[in-house]
Amino acid sequence: MERKDIRLSLPSKGRLEVEALDFLARCGLEVSKLNPRQYQASMPALPGLTVLFQRPADIMVGVQSGSIDFGITGLDVVNEQQGSDGGVILLHDDLGFGRCRLELAVPEEWKELRRVTELASHFVRLARPMRIATKFPVLTENFLRERAILADYELITAQGTLEVAPAIGYADIISDLVSSGQTLRDNRLRTLEDGCILSSQGVLIGNRRVLTERPSALRIARLLLEFIEAHLRAEGFFLLNANVRGDSPELIATKMFAETDLGGLQGPTISRVLVRDGQPEMYAVQVIVPKDTIADAVSKIRGVGGSGVVVSPVTYIFEEEPVRFRALLETLES
Repeated sequence: MERKDIRLSLPSKGRLEVEALDFLARCGLEVSKLNPRQYQASMPALPGLTVLFQRPADIMVGVQSGSIDFGITGLDVVNEQQGSDGGVILLHDDLGFGRCRLELAVPEEWKELRRVTELASHFVRLARPMRIATKFPVLTENFLRERAILADYELITAQGTLEVAPAIGYADIISDLVSSGQTLRDNRLRTLEDGCILSSQGVLIGNRRVLTERPSALRIARLLLEFIEAHLRAEGFFLLNANVRGDSPELIATKMFAETDLGGLQGPTISRVLVRDGQPEMYAVQVIVPKDTIADAVSKIRGVGGSGVVVSPVTYIFEEEPVRFRALLETLES
């Protein structure tokens, strides 16, 4: 029987689960889970959405098959399992969490080996192929083939701990995900200077067929992207409020536009303050300023007659339409 619900699958454990849930909460899309052991939850902000928890690799499989409509998983998993059918669409590729790199790593004692291009000469004396242990055979092989690095190698697909492979002898080097690099160092391994196969992070994916055929799924996609993009855009800004002395809103705006940091997104919002008799004309000014210029912006607002400056975080900055939703519509039409 054809299902009626819309499903979003999230990572079920580890750092990616924690960071995904924290990110969604900051976006105003908090997940409500009655029992930590449950694999199903809800999202009060989107009551028509069912939230499920799965392993990152299973999320990709579910979205590919259409049993799951949307998923948040790693870009590494998506690129490894994508295939050529185009059934999975990348809705948002820059969520900003779960950052890691798929890297080639070699034993520390191979001190003379610094670059991937030196692998072939390093192994020329061996009478066998170089063995590479990895959980990402597709990405690793594509990397080696595109660069014509090795003519003779063997990929050993493994799902357990890879860092031990060179030490116990079932592989010579590894291709694995690296975040801080501490685990590699603990196992006397190091990355090569040009051995980064892929820079990965958390991404939002969707099923093309479902998005094409079910208007309710497309509506959920728009709402997810609305909240995510509005939050990510707002993260780079603060809202500055101040009272500014001046003769008119236009004159104050002219002074503020002369200071590029005080121009806001389109311009400042300026309204008259009702002051006591005998007090100079005063106007309340609101302007959005980049976080990394806030100290300079406070100084400049004082320079145009401002006082009582209050700075507040910004939760959302909504566009007329999310850029990535427009891109999604174009992808579905192609």
